[in-house]
Amino acid sequence: MALSNNMKGAVLMALSMAGFTCNDALVKAVTPFVNVGQIMFVRGALTTVLVYVIARQMGALRHVRILKDPMILLRIGFEILAAITYLSALGNIPLANASSILQSLPLAVTLGAALVLKEPVGWRRWTAILIGFLGVMIIIRPGPEGFTLASLYVVVSVFAAASRDLATKKIGASTPSLTVTLFTAVGNAIVGALLIVPMGGWQPMSGSTFGLLALASLLVFVGYQSIVMAMRTGEISFIAPFRYTSLLWALGLGIVFFGETPDIWMIFGATVVICSGLYTFYRENKRQLADPVGQESQPGSPV
Repeated sequence: MALSNNMKGAVLMALSMAGFTCNDALVKAVTPFVNVGQIMFVRGALTTVLVYVIARQMGALRHVRILKDPMILLRIGFEILAAITYLSALGNIPLANASSILQSLPLAVTLGAALVLKEPVGWRRWTAILIGFLGVMIIIRPGPEGFTLASLYVVVSVFAAASRDLATKKIGASTPSLTVTLFTAVGNAIVGALLIVPMGGWQPMSGSTFGLLALASLLVFVGYQSIVMAMRTGEISFIAPFRYTSLLWALGLGIVFFGETPDIWMIFGATVVICSGLYTFYRENKRQLADPVGQESQPGSPV
C-alpha cells in the first residue's frame, strides 16, 4: 500500500533524527580536540563535496541566483545559528540532556506555524505549548545548582531550528531539496572557517578525529536531506512529533559511549515536554478528522 505524503514525511523525519543524533555523538567525541569553528568547517566542507557530487549526478544543481529566494537565505542563516549554539553546548552537557531540551522543537515549530504561517491552534494546544516549555525549565533547572550556559545555548538552538523549519516550508516547490542541502552545507563551512581563529585557531587532527568528522558529515547529509524532504512532503503538525525518536538514540549513545546517567530531573522534564508535544499532535489529528476538506497531503517535492 502506498504511503501518504504525511507518512512519508514521518519516515523521513525519523531517519533525519537518527542521522543528526548519531552525528551529535561523533561531534561530542571530538570536541576535546578541535574547536566548534574547525568542526563546522571540516564537516561542512566534506558534506559540501558529498552533496555536490550527488546533486550533479542527479541533475539537481541550480545556479547561485537561487539564493535570491529570501527563504533559502533565512534557512541557511537559522541553520548556521542552530549549529553554532548546539555544537558549543555539546562539549559541556550530557548528550541526553541536550537532546531532551531539543524535544521542545515540535512545540516551537507549532508555535511558529501558528504565528507565522497562520495555522489554526486552539487553546488546548497553546496550553500544551506552555506546559512543554515549563518542562524545558525543569530540565535546565534555572539556578546555581542546575543551570549551565550550555543549556541556554541549546534553548537558542531550538528556536533557531524552528525558524529554519518554517523557512523550509516556504521555499518554492520547484527548488530541489539537494540544492537547499548543498547551500546549507556551504554556508556552514564558510562560517566555520571564519570562526576557527576566534575560537582558538586550527588544531592538528589525528586520523581517527578526521575519520569521525568524515562519518559525521555523511550523517549530516542524511539528516539535512531527510529533514528538508520531510518538511516539504508532510504537514508540519503531523510530522513534528516524530522528532522524539532522537531522544531514544541520545539516551542509548550517551549511556554506551559516554557513560552518562540521566538524572530524575532530566527524565521528568523530558517526559513533560514529550507528552505536551504528543498532545499537540493528538489535537491536530483530531482537527483534521473533523475537517477533512482541504486537509489533503501536499504534492511531494522534487529531489
